[in-house]
Amino acid sequence: MKGVLLVNLGSPDSPEPKDVKKYLGEFLMDERVIDVPLWARNLLVKGIILNTRPKASAKAYQKIWWDEGSPLIVLSERLQQKIQKKVEFPVALAMRYGSMTIKKGLQELVDKGVDEVFLIPLYPQYAMATTETILVLAEEIRKEHFPNISIQDLKPFYNNQDYIKVLSNSIAKHLEGKDYEHLLFSYHGVPERHIRKSDITKSHCKPSDKIDCVCCKTPSPAHEFCYKHQCKEVTRLVGEALNLKAGTFSTSFQSRLGFDPWLQPYTDRTIERLGKEGIKKMAIVTPAFVSDCLETLEEIAMEGEEIFHEMGGQDFTTIPCLNDDNEFVDILSNWINEWAISETVSV
Repeated sequence: MKGVLLVNLGSPDSPEPKDVKKYLGEFLMDERVIDVPLWARNLLVKGIILNTRPKASAKAYQKIWWDEGSPLIVLSERLQQKIQKKVEFPVALAMRYGSMTIKKGLQELVDKGVDEVFLIPLYPQYAMATTETILVLAEEIRKEHFPNISIQDLKPFYNNQDYIKVLSNSIAKHLEGKDYEHLLFSYHGVPERHIRKSDITKSHCKPSDKIDCVCCKTPSPAHEFCYKHQCKEVTRLVGEALNLKAGTFSTSFQSRLGFDPWLQPYTDRTIERLGKEGIKKMAIVTPAFVSDCLETLEEIAMEGEEIFHEMGGQDFTTIPCLNDDNEFVDILSNWINEWAISETVSV
């Protein structure tokens, strides 16, 4: 019997400091999120971050928390419920971090008789800290607790024409009637070393090549796992789909942590620069996420807007993630049904 497991990032159980601390501890101790030796990760996370950051993060979560709970969880549940109505076998939901574990999600499917699982990481692009950590943990759990089931996963769909169409339609819909001068595509950042580690050629990717990014434009097998390339491709493909004029849109990366070099340009500094350059009306979209969350609702929609206004900007339009958009539901459901028939998906 077939079944589907949707997996998103996760969330604290509440916006209270104790729950935020527990969540941050699990998240930041993941060796694919902070990829340094265990002793250094322990020192950084348990010795410094968890003693300083939970209260501030809790305040941020409190700003965006809904009556129903965590926005990311609520929106993911709405997506799961809509997909369930369009497929004939069980669809479960799990999170990489937090109490809605992948083990619980797989157990839910197994309890319903499922022995063939289609695992869908809810990330368009591949990255060590997102897709890879989900797949690695799911396989570890399968081997230890569910050795009689098989798991196939949905490959990154960043350049799938149906996805690009849905994303472009969503952007166009939310910008309809709005007069904007610049559209910023902001993606979650990762350390530059993650790009080098994910380079299967061990020589192609050059994260420090910030200006013309030749490596991202030069075809290579490395692009299959290159987060930077895949983000830039989304921007390029959507720009083509919407007939955006050169110079009216760009790519940036948000949410950096620590002092190591992360992918650039940084979103906060880009917003600041646009304001200083006289841009009065800008819009921003966050295509590394499919569900609105702390990074989109607080860091971008609140902090980003504040920066823009401080720099002289006037109108700041935040475009929602795809969330449970019906067109997005349709393409995910189509991929699931395609897998159910052929056990392959042509994304």
